[in-house]
Amino acid sequence: MCTCHCCICIMSPSFIRYSLLKCIYFSGARGLGTSPAASCPKVCIVGGGPAGFYTAQHLVKTRPDVQVDIYERLPVPFGLVRFGVAPDHPEVKNVMNTFTQTAQHARCSFHGNVSVGKDVTVQELQEAYHAVVLSYGAEGNRTLGVPGEDLAGVHSAKDFVGWYNGLPTNRDLRPDLRCETAVILGQGNVALDVARILLSPVDILKNTDITQPALDTLAESSVRRVLIVGRRGPLQLACTIKELREMVNLPGTRPEMEASDFECIAKMLKVLPRPRKRLTELLLKVAVETPEETELERRNSAKRAWGFRFFRSPLFKAVTEDIKAKLALVFQQGEGEDVWAVTTGEVEDVECGLVISSIGYKSLPIDPAVPFDPRKHIIPNTMGRVQKCAGLYCSGWVKRGPTGVIATTMNDSFDTARTLLHDMDEGTLDISTVKPGSAGVTTILEKRGVKPVLFSDWEKIDSEESKRGEARGKPREKLLDVGEMLKVAWT
Repeated sequence: MCTCHCCICIMSPSFIRYSLLKCIYFSGARGLGTSPAASCPKVCIVGGGPAGFYTAQHLVKTRPDVQVDIYERLPVPFGLVRFGVAPDHPEVKNVMNTFTQTAQHARCSFHGNVSVGKDVTVQELQEAYHAVVLSYGAEGNRTLGVPGEDLAGVHSAKDFVGWYNGLPTNRDLRPDLRCETAVILGQGNVALDVARILLSPVDILKNTDITQPALDTLAESSVRRVLIVGRRGPLQLACTIKELREMVNLPGTRPEMEASDFECIAKMLKVLPRPRKRLTELLLKVAVETPEETELERRNSAKRAWGFRFFRSPLFKAVTEDIKAKLALVFQQGEGEDVWAVTTGEVEDVECGLVISSIGYKSLPIDPAVPFDPRKHIIPNTMGRVQKCAGLYCSGWVKRGPTGVIATTMNDSFDTARTLLHDMDEGTLDISTVKPGSAGVTTILEKRGVKPVLFSDWEKIDSEESKRGEARGKPREKLLDVGEMLKVAWT
């Protein structure tokens, strides 16, 4: 039995090995064994979004001797929870409360305003920490590869979402909404978020944390019709039933579908998995069934419209005085989820003034020293272990690709954290050596003139945004300029 007085050794089996580590720590402090610094594993996480915070949360809660430091490129934390979640979904943003608890944990520190790969290299982080977890998400845009997608009037959904959510790099987007029809390419949740924001009454949006410049632009918008276009059919619709239901119930709008897109769909219901069946039933109800009297009256009074267009593939987008989205009509081969589109040779021109491409995000390489798959746009890994790079891990979108909701990222990040802890326990990750952790990185950053934003600094920004929001009757008014963020943080 342990004879030291540093811990009570009568505890659950899952904590016995950690108690013994603490015993070794204090014995070492008396000159009897391992040095104190060696008994404190130091882990660095690159990326202050959901993946980074969930990974940190699991590490500090599961192992009582690990020290975690989170490095984030921007001065503000929370990543896509702050910059990606739609402003009219405040309940989803409540997860920031959990992330705040993690950041305020005694063994977790946040370091914003640090760009890994530029201000400090991954190799330098590996020299300072026992393990480095790359959780920096997906900052790039997937492209269609068709002529015209880089012209005025065509925007990526990532940039459009960043614009109305206050991402500093998108503050100057200034989309032209002086048109009647907008076309969104893609049919996932992000596409529906964009459609909903374009068509929502301003009276609803003005009580959210949408940025004031975006709110002012939307108040003057002429968009009255949004078409949400996809290459596949109704059975492959990529959004969730929650997002679809929100579109169906959006005040002041009515659905406009083409009945021909839904031929033979009803007879497929009985063989569909339950989630897909429920989604398809709702879609069919909206698209082809005669609405009841109350719903009919609501639709007839609506001044704005939205609709899915299936079996269409972007072919060319000409942006002139009269913008057109040129769509190639397609048919499908295959069955169920395993289908692909084949062009029919027919082409449809859609008169519109705005085209938003919502075909997905992609991760980008962060450092030449880190392996990267340019085709899949992920870091090659096995259960979160970066291939051929001892001590290097990844979690979130850069690990598996930009798919799933926040809960998916949570589970994925917990899996990476479990892998890392397993490697510590098994000895495949060497934690016996002394590592300087954030002290070593701080020295490097000071020499390069980089000053990190700590979580206490972020709390000043948070307070200022809340104060500005309160003056406008909003939850917050986000600061849009990095320079202004830093000024508030360090004042």
